[in-house]
Amino acid sequence: MTARIYKPAKTAMQSGRAKTKEWVLDFEPEEPRTVEPLMGWTSSGDMRQQVRLQFDTKEEAIAYCERHGIAHQVFEPEPSARPRIAYADNFSYKRRDAWTH
Repeated sequence: MTARIYKPAKTAMQSGRAKTKEWVLDFEPEEPRTVEPLMGWTSSGDMRQQVRLQFDTKEEAIAYCERHGIAHQVFEPEPSARPRIAYADNFSYKRRDAWTH
């Protein structure tokens, strides 16, 4: 039973940073999912896949794993490669290039 500790990325459907400040603990699947032959639904007997714990800090998540004897991997968030640019920067007084159509 291993766990992943990570900070979730911003979804494509939101413009803000909601739900990206907390650290999440997910469990790795212990058995593969199977397809039920009658209805075609995907199922699994592993109930830990449904558990998702949220922590305020990475240290709290690691302490939880160590307290309960859970092997864990920590995935650090990658910094954004794109600089933050606002629409108001197009009309800034400090703009270097000429603003033309």
